[in-house]
Amino acid sequence: MLFVLLFHIPLSRHDPFFGLRRCGNVGVDMFLFLSGVGLWFSWVKQREALAVGMKDALRHFFKNRYRRVYPAWLIIACLHYIPCYLEGRGYSRNVPDLIANIAFNWSFWRVDDLTFWYVPAAMMLYCFAPFYMELIRRHPAYRWLPVMMLVWCVMVQWIRPIHGAVGHLEIFWSRVPIFFIGINIGQWVKQRHTIDGAAWWFVALAFAMSLGTCVYLEQQLHGRFPLTIERWVYIPLTVSGILLLNELFCRAPGWLNRGLRFVGMVSLEFYLIHVQFVMYKLTPLKLGYWPTALLTFAISLPLAWLLYKLTSAMWKKR
Repeated sequence: MLFVLLFHIPLSRHDPFFGLRRCGNVGVDMFLFLSGVGLWFSWVKQREALAVGMKDALRHFFKNRYRRVYPAWLIIACLHYIPCYLEGRGYSRNVPDLIANIAFNWSFWRVDDLTFWYVPAAMMLYCFAPFYMELIRRHPAYRWLPVMMLVWCVMVQWIRPIHGAVGHLEIFWSRVPIFFIGINIGQWVKQRHTIDGAAWWFVALAFAMSLGTCVYLEQQLHGRFPLTIERWVYIPLTVSGILLLNELFCRAPGWLNRGLRFVGMVSLEFYLIHVQFVMYKLTPLKLGYWPTALLTFAISLPLAWLLYKLTSAMWKKR
């Protein structure tokens, strides 16, 4: 979430930090990868430990996933889309559009409106996740499907009829593989697989090569290199970066990990609040990159916690 925050703060492309700041976009891939890992834990627990049928497992899965996302989404969607509709801004040109945007951000799927795009994208991935997990549980060979998803990304970008139909959703398609790779890795994590000591040099090399490539592409070729291919480089950057961060956090002081854990707990709410409700107001003040980032963080974090507590209380009341 902190990487995503730094990515969203405006910065001149001539600034030396611009390339690294643009790489904060990988925070989305980290979200999706770790979501995939966590979903495997949840699914196996339901199917094996609880010994429930497919129908009951699906009901339990969707209930848990959407009750975490949807209450906060509905509150923020109403606070954003209703004023936009009343003021004639945005893509809610009529009441049906307004209702559809509040329900599942219809404008993202229709015209690539990137407002809160991560939430409808994640909810769409949740729709397919249990079927993929059951497929690879029964037929492990299908773990190679993320490779075919990369081929689909090429088709979306460079085969004209497909591009014309769904090419506007590139930001979604290029993130699909990392989510399902996360599900694949979830089984290894659950089985407590470890990395051989000698392999850490390979992890470090993968991180250095992918990060260096992304920084260079953004700093030197920003806007002149296909985003889809650049986001493929995010895949090794995401996996290697998470492994290295895990090692770092294992050695970090407890107070730091507790603080970061708190930010992680309210990351969904933070995401929904920080751009449209905080950064939107601070950016015109032209305070500079780091003051804007720090102020956005300082204001958004308590608001995110309040939203988290509100939605948790609403769900418990039900």
